[in-house]
Amino acid sequence: MQQPLCIYNSLTRQKELFKPLRPPFVGIYLCGPTVYGKAHLGHARAAITFDILFRYLQHLDYKVRYVRNITDVGHLERDLDEGKDKIAQQAKLEEVSPMEVAQRYTNNYRKNMEQLNLLPPSIEPCASGHIPEQITMIEKIIQNGLAYIIDGSVYFDVAKYNQMHHYGKLSGRMIEATRSGMRSLVKQTDKRDPVDFALWKKATPMHIMRWASPWGEGFPGWHIECSAMSAKYLGNQFDIHGGGMDLRFPHHECEIAQAQASLNTDLATYWIHNNLVTINGVKMGKSLGNFITLDELFTGSHSAIDQPYSPMVLRFFMLQAHYRSTLSITVEGLQAAYQGYRRLMNGWYLLTQLDQEAVENTHTNGRLDEAIYADCAACYSAINDDFNTAKVLANLFNLLKKINGWHNGTLSYAAISKAAWNALRKTYTTFLIDLLGFKEDHNSSIHPMLEIVLMTYQKAKSAKQYNQIDFIRTTLHKIGIAIKDHPNGIRWEYQ
Repeated sequence: MQQPLCIYNSLTRQKELFKPLRPPFVGIYLCGPTVYGKAHLGHARAAITFDILFRYLQHLDYKVRYVRNITDVGHLERDLDEGKDKIAQQAKLEEVSPMEVAQRYTNNYRKNMEQLNLLPPSIEPCASGHIPEQITMIEKIIQNGLAYIIDGSVYFDVAKYNQMHHYGKLSGRMIEATRSGMRSLVKQTDKRDPVDFALWKKATPMHIMRWASPWGEGFPGWHIECSAMSAKYLGNQFDIHGGGMDLRFPHHECEIAQAQASLNTDLATYWIHNNLVTINGVKMGKSLGNFITLDELFTGSHSAIDQPYSPMVLRFFMLQAHYRSTLSITVEGLQAAYQGYRRLMNGWYLLTQLDQEAVENTHTNGRLDEAIYADCAACYSAINDDFNTAKVLANLFNLLKKINGWHNGTLSYAAISKAAWNALRKTYTTFLIDLLGFKEDHNSSIHPMLEIVLMTYQKAKSAKQYNQIDFIRTTLHKIGIAIKDHPNGIRWEYQ
């Protein structure tokens, strides 16, 4: 019997049985990018993590609404309530309007997510398109006495909120420790308490992105947008909310506070956070020269990497670690991921080529059948254990050994039953393609062309035209294809 899905909940700090609020409906919200620069490796890890959630919950026949937002307004420097707006600052550097910057990098992010073979979210709202909803939520927080207005700006009163609730329940931070840390960073004079955060900021005369509000012209704080948009599309309480580990504080902590202050809920039942990405064990940073965008990785144009790595190689690299573990990008790791991805895709290709008819009349139910069923069950056990894709991949490699055994003749078709064969084929394909989301780097239309190339290669081999043989091998090598001589004939494989 298949075990139920368990999810690690950052809010309770333990694994919990997944129980949707309104089955078969499931609501998921992922905090998307602030679009003031190109998408990077951190963006990819969060998006891939939630793509696995989205895919698997749909596989379980849930009707999933997946919301992933775009932050195109309100995110200030260093995540504080003062300083320059990140998008406006980039607009000044590029000498364009802020919305041009937002649109350009939104387009870039969506392109990269498509390259990574992510399923598009059900809804992708932009913060700038939901100003009325944010204003309405702020008004309710003020009415409940948990926010105050100073000179056109609105701040959340953390100390007063903490008298009734628990500010720090998600991050584990004590309010006094947070206050002490904020005093050394914040130099503003209008907030009553350094730990208070902005719900609405008064726009200075030079601030371009501004909207009318009951408190004057201004713009929303960073945190209010996700509380407002998630509640709008998923309800006051929904199932899953999350993002990168770096968002637990202050962003998600503030989201919960805003939701409690206006909706009397924690917003989401399960809070899921993927861990950070480092480069050779060092946190990414532009000042360190190790900040790698996805475009740079895919084209090999960054000095920290040795060659281009495809989106599918990056996807494999990230899924071979549990999403809650720190992931260090290294050249050696990327090279190993390249080989691992190619091996799994070779297995998928071979499954389409192996002689299924040879299995049709066998009735074996021996040790090989048992091993296959165990590997198939282990794939489901792994993904049900907090989406452990690392263990899923390990079990797919176990199935791959059987596939290669039939291919190279070390395993006999007579040693497996039809039922076990079908279970292997279905499980391998379902997990590799549908759930882990891999696809071929090459367009599938290349397959017929490769069959013609193999025929040409076979003729050249029979005629001992060694120059032609070397030319074919070298040309295919350049696009990641190798020709292999096997006991049952010549085949191409990903190398």
